Amino acid sequence: MILDAHTHLFPPRVRQDPARYATPAEPVYSAMYGTPNARTVDAEGLIRAMDEEGVDRAVTFGFPWSSEDTARMHNDYVLEAQTRYAGRITGLACFDPLKPWAEREAERALDAGLRGLGELAVYTAGFDDPALARLAALGGLCRERDLPLVVHVNEPIGHDYPGKAPLTIREIYALVRALPRTRLVLAHWGGGLFFFQTLKKQVPEALAGVYFDTAASPFLYRPQVYDLAFRILGPDKVLFGSDYPLIKPGRYFREMEEAGLSADALRMIKGDAAAAVFRFDNT
Repeated sequence: MILDAHTHLFPPRVRQDPARYATPAEPVYSAMYGTPNARTVDAEGLIRAMDEEGVDRAVTFGFPWSSEDTARMHNDYVLEAQTRYAGRITGLACFDPLKPWAEREAERALDAGLRGLGELAVYTAGFDDPALARLAALGGLCRERDLPLVVHVNEPIGHDYPGKAPLTIREIYALVRALPRTRLVLAHWGGGLFFFQTLKKQVPEALAGVYFDTAASPFLYRPQVYDLAFRILGPDKVLFGSDYPLIKPGRYFREMEEAGLSADALRMIKGDAAAAVFRFDNT
């Protein structure tokens, strides 16, 4: 079974009138999705793409809105998609984790049936002390319910693009240290944090409960990253995530083949590792 651990979907009302939501109060959404050529998909579109690409199940989420009403509406749509396509779509609750209402929305959405939190993001600033405190509280909520937390993390160097947060490796490591015993997935290869697994003692211990997804990898890393990650982290820590509709899964699969992964490694990254993290029956 092939499991895509990182996809996004949007309600039809947002897709039909994106300009309505591209307001000064939502500057990151405006930069990422407020343009005519922005790629978005609804639940039906995600299922069609999964069928075309041979993906059996997908974890999906919305956008970290600054508006509580918009976040609630979007999370309700993700929950509706999870209900309608049970066994194929698993939804997580998404919102701006820095807002004072964040924990309220998290509890509401999880009580309603969403299966974790993510992809939570702090786009306009790094993981400073207030941000770490809010994420730690949300991570604690996930830990109490034995649910995963997916956090947006990007590489500190390289080219700029909409949605790239001003993060440092020190801040990413501080995030990990602030969330012990939380089933934590760092998106986008964790900004390269996994390379530091090669250090002694403290870093491997801190990363013991941390997983890394491959979202946007073709835009950020060479195919060799798969082989390196498997050698450094082991086979159970890398989750295939496409960031669809940004990139189709097939492009990832070609790069995995180019990296020379074994059949066992491909089976782990394409499904078995994510099944363990998200508690799926991968049969």
